[in-house]
Amino acid sequence: MRRHGLTPDVVPGDHTEESGVQAARALLDAPGEVTAVLAGNDRCAVGVLDTLRRAGVAVPTEISVMGYDDSRLARLTHMDLTTVAQDTREMARLAVEAVVARLEGDGAAPPRDLSLAPRLVERGTTGRAPAAAPATESVRTDRTVRR
Repeated sequence: MRRHGLTPDVVPGDHTEESGVQAARALLDAPGEVTAVLAGNDRCAVGVLDTLRRAGVAVPTEISVMGYDDSRLARLTHMDLTTVAQDTREMARLAVEAVVARLEGDGAAPPRDLSLAPRLVERGTTGRAPAAAPATESVRTDRTVRR
């Protein structure tokens, strides 16, 4: 984001639908025009999505919403939530492999950082930002606000 001149701004919350509802209400009350929300997980994104739709905000025409996890909830037809998928089988395999190596070793092996590339799953809750956007934007990791 910084590479594109955008400033991250994190809105605190947990990973529940209620947290998404609260974040969306704050978003709706905030000055400026919001163009996108990236929630910490799919449950939170569902709370955001529900609140925006109840407020009459057109998703994705007016605002995009995206979750993280590619949960079964995101795949429901009426949700059709764009999300980020993680290879949970590979994560589990690597975790078990690390535990076994630690148990079988003398414990002297240094900790390892492992990372797996996530995958974007595009569905129906994301689209282009509205064309009337001014040139400068302030972006929050869970929403984009045009100013």
